[in-house]
Amino acid sequence: MFDLRRLFGGQKGSKTRAKERLQLILVHDRSSLSPELIDLIKSRIIDVLSEFVEIDEKGLAVELEHSEEAAALITNIPIKAVRRNGGMRSARN
Repeated sequence: MFDLRRLFGGQKGSKTRAKERLQLILVHDRSSLSPELIDLIKSRIIDVLSEFVEIDEKGLAVELEHSEEAAALITNIPIKAVRRNGGMRSARN
């Protein structure tokens, strides 16, 4: 049977859908990080940033997000205070 939706681009063919799923799987496989590696990344982030700011370590979040094209490492880092010349200045001021 002839499908007008397919002719006018309203619906993707099974080949296209399969290709997109495979690409998503490949991106996920290439960028999957173990929980141990994410913990190591958190630790290193804390070490480096602690030289410049005081951070809320309990509030630090590191996540790996996947899209169809790529993966992104997303961090949320609560800053308590900024270090200036060896002293501390509140981040709220």
